[in-house]
Amino acid sequence: MASAPLDQYRSAPPQGSTVDAVVVGAGIAGLSTARELLERGRSITVLERRDRVGGRLHSPRLGRGDGRVDLGATWFWPGESRVTALVERLGIAVHDQHLVGDALYQASTGVQRLDGNPLDVPSWRFTDGAASLAETLATTLPADVVHLGTTVEAIRAGGAPATAPAGGGAEVGDVGPLTVHHGDCAVTAEHVVLALPPALAVADIDLQPALPEPVAGLAAATPVWMGATTKVVARYEQPFWRHRGLSGSAVSHVGPMRELHDMSGPDGDPAVLFGFAPGLTGAPTPDEAAIRRQLGDLFGPDGAEPIELLIADWRHERATSPDGVEALGAYQTYGHELYRRPALGGRLHWASTETSPVAPGHIEGALAAAERAVAAIDTDLADRPRPQGATTP
Repeated sequence: MASAPLDQYRSAPPQGSTVDAVVVGAGIAGLSTARELLERGRSITVLERRDRVGGRLHSPRLGRGDGRVDLGATWFWPGESRVTALVERLGIAVHDQHLVGDALYQASTGVQRLDGNPLDVPSWRFTDGAASLAETLATTLPADVVHLGTTVEAIRAGGAPATAPAGGGAEVGDVGPLTVHHGDCAVTAEHVVLALPPALAVADIDLQPALPEPVAGLAAATPVWMGATTKVVARYEQPFWRHRGLSGSAVSHVGPMRELHDMSGPDGDPAVLFGFAPGLTGAPTPDEAAIRRQLGDLFGPDGAEPIELLIADWRHERATSPDGVEALGAYQTYGHELYRRPALGGRLHWASTETSPVAPGHIEGALAAAERAVAAIDTDLADRPRPQGATTP
């Protein structure tokens, strides 16, 4: 199934509209939440700040137009049943991660060739980029469901005005329908799903009533997966490292990239290496000269001369990472039990990969979080009258 042009998603939802659920974020978790609720006969609106769907599934096309590369999510693994089922359902092309060859280890004393490849494990890659999963899923939704370029600024309960002062306090009982404010418009829903990193949600969205302190504090402290990482993609005319018996994988204690892998397409075309550089507080984005130098040190003169170099510093992706994202390191908060309980009297739900106890940080985790939100919303709505003006799609 080919991805449809996304222009159909750019219009804002009608002012004053009422639906069963508003989903904030059109990444894979938000789109999956919308799809599953629509299949249960619920009315849905998805609001996305970016001008594209996919969130951290981001796959720009290479400069010569011959393939896409992943600047966000890259793999999925055996045993991840949800993403495997979605890939099969949507007919998404995938291929095996390249594993064959030796890996490299870089220390201050030089580069060592390892015997074999202890860094990679069997996994699959999306042949047209991970974003193809989100884009194709979006095409299964009605054209009036997803709205791009729409920044959610406030969520209010019980008709509270958008200018209501911030508060604090304990969890509340049922607060009634929630109104989601974006620009000069608003949409009201029985439920709201936050399908974006919790730290970003509490930093950017004014919630009234406020979340109870344990939940607000948890969300503010939860690291954003990929949020403090720079991802580097280097494209070459051919996968020369394979011809030398190398897997393309490397680990480095020198940097700027600390971990590298082969990201080539099927049969090595396009020929691509990629790496992760940790984002340290106050550290600049790695520059091209430093990246080329490291690639040359690891893979020789050919490595230092990619024909295309893409650098994505997720610290500066404001639709993903709040200010100070580098300081968030409490990864034990992933999948916390508080994320499994809807807030604001059961009306506000968490559905990002960070909130899942199953495969947090993976696409599988995002789909598991969406599954949890859908189950809670559908159960609650089964016992409620439909909102006035809501229609079954």
